[in-house]
Amino acid sequence: MMADNSFDVLIIGGGPGGYVAAIRAAQLGLKTACVDKRGSLGGTCLNIGCIPSKALLQSSHHYAEARQHFALHGIKLGKIELDLPTMMARKQKVVSDNTKGIEFLFKKHKVVYLVGEARLAGAGRVAVKTAEGEQSLTAKSIVIATGSEVTPLPGVAIDEKQIVSSTGALDLAQVPKQLVVIGAGVIGLELGSVWGRLGAEVTVIEYLDRALPFHDGEISRQMQRILERQGLRFKLGTKVTAAKNGKGGVTLTLEPAKGGPAEELTAEVVLVAIGRRPCTDGLGIEEAGVEIDNRGFVKVDSHFRTSVAGVYAIGDVIGGAMLAHKAEEEGVAVAEQLAGQAGHVNYEAIPGVVYTWPEVANVGKTEEQLTAEGVAYKTGKFPFSANGRARANGDSEGFVKILADAKTDRVLGCHIIGPEAGDLIAEVVLGMEFAAAAEDIARTCHAHPGLGEAVKEAALAVAGRPIHI
Repeated sequence: MMADNSFDVLIIGGGPGGYVAAIRAAQLGLKTACVDKRGSLGGTCLNIGCIPSKALLQSSHHYAEARQHFALHGIKLGKIELDLPTMMARKQKVVSDNTKGIEFLFKKHKVVYLVGEARLAGAGRVAVKTAEGEQSLTAKSIVIATGSEVTPLPGVAIDEKQIVSSTGALDLAQVPKQLVVIGAGVIGLELGSVWGRLGAEVTVIEYLDRALPFHDGEISRQMQRILERQGLRFKLGTKVTAAKNGKGGVTLTLEPAKGGPAEELTAEVVLVAIGRRPCTDGLGIEEAGVEIDNRGFVKVDSHFRTSVAGVYAIGDVIGGAMLAHKAEEEGVAVAEQLAGQAGHVNYEAIPGVVYTWPEVANVGKTEEQLTAEGVAYKTGKFPFSANGRARANGDSEGFVKILADAKTDRVLGCHIIGPEAGDLIAEVVLGMEFAAAAEDIARTCHAHPGLGEAVKEAALAVAGRPIHI
């Protein structure tokens, strides 16, 4: 039990939004505490999401490259064998190193860290149930940053053995012979790619009519074609209505989304990846009077204030782009606002990345969105097949597409499918933050030979003057 239980800021949740908010608040001189029930800081992202999935994506990519592409570079190897336990152990070490790093940062910035379940207990008060018992903390400001959890699918009960969520899919003891992925979004395609590279027969089922259904349409279509060449199969416009576990695997009942006869599909393992929902159980938010919407997200204003004075919320729990880096930006912004500064998040410049290979990255508007909004725009595209570095690397699939206002030339969006797309998007995000025109990017010198030259050429193509195509 703590002798001093009064704080300027108390943050519930130690994920990317919560721990970043805590560190920034402490930097600004606020007495800060962070309560997290997991016992391992970093939230879903570091423990069972972004970080472990990227570790497996990297390891499985190396495995696939060694099996399929090293020979093209003149590298001859003997028999390639998969050591899955070592791969999993490496993944877990990456997770452990990252979470311990956050604990170090808390100590460095004098953030009080409590492991326990927090509950709003009245004006400025939070009850925390710890291993030692329950204690009451007080704070001038309380920030809810409890993140999100897996969205369940009616008729498909997750047991984390045969029917798994993303959590179970990151910890399979062996490569399944068949893996069915329900949901062709980011999580489904990333984890489908991991196990497909390692030898599973992967079928992806999607209710809507295309993979990555909320991405730019041209990107979605191209990505599906690439993944199909890699061995993934897709059943689009299809819904799963039931699942039955058995010794031979899981038998799914499928129906066309628009109606029609049912069919069955059997797989050794089924991954449910249809999205995430806000995690608010046990917080006592409704009893405290905190308003939520009809999907369970906490309602906030432009300053992250909830309907209850002194209570704020950030990250996945308030909806919007459910991304770790979006939550981090909100964590910084709310801490700065609580310290009397002008924290701000530009939601028009939040990048998204799909860490398949090739990667997919986007920021800003899609063509479909601009058309629906009646915005006149220009398009500039450049293929990686015409980029010298991509050719030299042997990774030339995909393209860069930049969308700019037809009148002002201001960049409205960028969509990349190709090698290192997640890093290449950063310069366009920075440009959009400063209201850059496509010409600004086009007239910026890029190192040669570099993948970034494809971004420059796409910007040149907006004005109809690319050099290398």
